[in-house]
Amino acid sequence: MTREDIIAEQRNQEWRDTLRKSMKAKDRTDLPRVHMNELDAEYRSHNKEEVNQGLRKEQALQESKRCLDCVNPTCMTGCPVEINIPGFIKNIERGEFLEAAKTLKMTSALPAVCGRVCPQEKQCEAQCFYTLKLKKEAVAIGHLERFAADYERESGQISIPEIAPSNGKKIAVVGSGPSGLSFAGDMAKLGYIVVVFEALHEIGGVLKYGIPEFRLPNQIVDVEINNLEKMGVKFVKDCIIGKTITMDELKEEGFEGVFVGSGAGLPNFMNIPGENLINVLSSNEYLTRVNLMDAANPEADTPVPFGKNVAIIGGGNTAMDSVRTAKRLGAERAMIVYRRSEEEMPARLEEVKHAKEEGIEFKTLHNPIEYFGDENGRVKQMRLQKMELGEPDASGRRKPIAIPGATELLDVDLVIVSVGVSPNPLVPSSVSGLDVSKKGTIVVNEKMQSSIPTIFAGGDIVRGGATVILAMGDGRKAAASMHEYLNKK
Repeated sequence: MTREDIIAEQRNQEWRDTLRKSMKAKDRTDLPRVHMNELDAEYRSHNKEEVNQGLRKEQALQESKRCLDCVNPTCMTGCPVEINIPGFIKNIERGEFLEAAKTLKMTSALPAVCGRVCPQEKQCEAQCFYTLKLKKEAVAIGHLERFAADYERESGQISIPEIAPSNGKKIAVVGSGPSGLSFAGDMAKLGYIVVVFEALHEIGGVLKYGIPEFRLPNQIVDVEINNLEKMGVKFVKDCIIGKTITMDELKEEGFEGVFVGSGAGLPNFMNIPGENLINVLSSNEYLTRVNLMDAANPEADTPVPFGKNVAIIGGGNTAMDSVRTAKRLGAERAMIVYRRSEEEMPARLEEVKHAKEEGIEFKTLHNPIEYFGDENGRVKQMRLQKMELGEPDASGRRKPIAIPGATELLDVDLVIVSVGVSPNPLVPSSVSGLDVSKKGTIVVNEKMQSSIPTIFAGGDIVRGGATVILAMGDGRKAAASMHEYLNKK
């Protein structure tokens, strides 16, 4: 712990003592939770402006007062990157917004991103004292995280975490998604020379190609990446590890360790009749072309197909992103088709709420079983099987069961399949001796280390599909483990 950290902790303790004397816990628990400011649904559904507008200063100050500064802050146990949640919130309550941002950046490389897209309601906020004990709405941790990060950016006084002196050791990172960026930030702090290799022409991975700007503006991601560059992290675009450069060549160039965060970019399909028809495509392709290739512009080199009756198959966050994108691109009828009920949907509640406000139709307990095309080979209809729920399956959700003879024919001119992804096979297949699971994920131990000691991995290439914050947690854990390994070596 540095001298500055010790002073900050002493100040925090003095503030806690003052708070306990000046404001009783009951006064805090009686305060209502603030709600995020949002753009009007009709207005926003026709453009790509960010829907959530952030908290105003007075709202952030009000919400920060709800934090009880628990002796054992259970909220931190729900955070995969172990943010000092009470610490940054109490900085906000003191009006020390820049200090709050510094506290966040001690453990998180992407606070402005996490404040926008992390499922706090299932993680830190699910472990908040309000939720666990009082059965009330949790402190709006995500909203406050976004506020602090945005305040710092807009102030122009962006701080850079303390960087250790260079140790001269070179580390390669495969992929610039959340796990790779988190890993790179921690390794840079420890004094390593970090080079991130990205296959695409934009840095950010799924943060850029997979999440629309109405939920996560590219400008926000670019600022976080720029902060990493100021910390010394170098980025190489249009470089495919396993093709452009092999792992052996990285070793020859002096890289002593490699972190693989190449994600899960291989889309899954349902293998039903008609799935090869024109205008039946994966959500990966659809969102990547729209978000990264300007394909919504009809004059683009490879414009994305536009549809009037658009069906998105699936119920996760990616499905919500796809259907809301289709609405913004002019769909007259944009619908979610999901084989379970709404209660079983894995999408964030906020995303479902926003979709409904924007006029998205939900056809739950329906599952496509066949697509039909016109004389030109383009999809024109789909047959839906009506479902009912049975007993819970391995995921804990009630298993959907087909109702015999209950089907429905629906007109569609664009179908986007969003039923999950598989790990990118390029890196695992190009490394001899790397232990890979039957599902194509890289097998790692509890320290995120693979069967090849100098190769660590995290995120979707290990999990097969996860949230941004879980991928970041993997990156942090891998950085600590690789640092320990290289020092012992």
